[in-house]
Amino acid sequence: MSDSVKLTYNDETFEFPLIEGTEDEKGIDIKTLRAKTGLITYDPGYKNTGSCESSITFLDGEKGILRYRGYAIEDLCENSSFIEVAYLLIYGDLPSEEELNKFSKEITEESIVDEDLKTILKSFPKTAHPMGVLSSLTSALIAFNPVAVNVDSDAEMRFAVVKLMAKFPILASWTHRKGKGLPLNYADTKLSYVENLASMMFKRPNDVYTQSPVVVNALNKLLILHADHEQNCSTSTVRIVGSSHAGLFASVSAGISALWGPLHGGANQAVIEMLEAIQADGGDTKKYMAKAKDKNDPFRLMGFGHRVYKNFDPRARIIKSAADEVLTELGIDDPILEIAKGLEKEALSDPYFVERKLYPNVDFYSGIIYRALGIPTQMFTVMFALGRLPGWIAQWMEMRKKNEPIGRPRQIYTGSTDRKI
Repeated sequence: MSDSVKLTYNDETFEFPLIEGTEDEKGIDIKTLRAKTGLITYDPGYKNTGSCESSITFLDGEKGILRYRGYAIEDLCENSSFIEVAYLLIYGDLPSEEELNKFSKEITEESIVDEDLKTILKSFPKTAHPMGVLSSLTSALIAFNPVAVNVDSDAEMRFAVVKLMAKFPILASWTHRKGKGLPLNYADTKLSYVENLASMMFKRPNDVYTQSPVVVNALNKLLILHADHEQNCSTSTVRIVGSSHAGLFASVSAGISALWGPLHGGANQAVIEMLEAIQADGGDTKKYMAKAKDKNDPFRLMGFGHRVYKNFDPRARIIKSAADEVLTELGIDDPILEIAKGLEKEALSDPYFVERKLYPNVDFYSGIIYRALGIPTQMFTVMFALGRLPGWIAQWMEMRKKNEPIGRPRQIYTGSTDRKI
């Protein structure tokens, strides 16, 4: 097989090398395309464009494969904690017991934020969208940590990573509690990372909070499943903002804003809003499945199929069982969740959906779990961001340590030419 590709243009032939990844993915290296030919590529949405080489996450949408640093997502969800997976993504290997204890201890020691951040939080109305609040608070961390991180210093990078991992769930829980009118609280040094998240989110001031192993397990799996997903919109945003040598906090704040969109992190929110609309119309799932199959009907079935996975979303297989366990554990009697079960059952047996591989995806099941836990719909994307944080950190570190050039896409200009006043 040739290790290059030839392009013929204006009776001239130009040769460009192939680049190959460790999973046999192949691409054409076109760094010199414009210099050699005067041409650029046109690829809206960058669907066929590789922006970087990365050793963090591999996914194969056709085969339904997702691996972090070579480990299958199924194995990680079954055998690892979220903090272990975060360490794996950021540092490249699963931690030893000693490394895990040290990492956890460092995070615990930094699990406090400057009280002045409460003043910033109080300036937002209760109606503010949680993602806007979280993005602003994350950006505000820069004001309390103004010194730029030296990416060549392992100690400085470690400190920045630990600070963000420690403070981010506090900011997320405060965002949730402000909307609920609950007092703001901090982490408990005796609890694990995910247990702390559950406690900070759900603990009421007039009651003792009791941890549910089923809920903690479901949250742990949700965070792991969302921890990274290759070069998606928010991750690409973090990398391209960081390519200007913007700091870690600023880059992650930009990633939060990118994740906010309904076509990205807001998809699980859209699932619940769809279910609520179906309930308001009588709750007839068969009617809406028929509408979904009608090409002339504007109704769109949210939470089924995936832009990347052309097979069953491997994350959905894992979280489906966790969703079933949560609903059983909490004994939830919710008509919205009954509608979700009806849609799931029909989609998995209807030839139309089976043939097109329109299976329920991770957004479908995560939305169900969050609703069962009593998390407001607008907070769903914040929960997604909590999981994606270590992936954003890992991608930012990889990009900076490789000293990748500043991101600067080209364009095909289609406006007016040489106008005169």
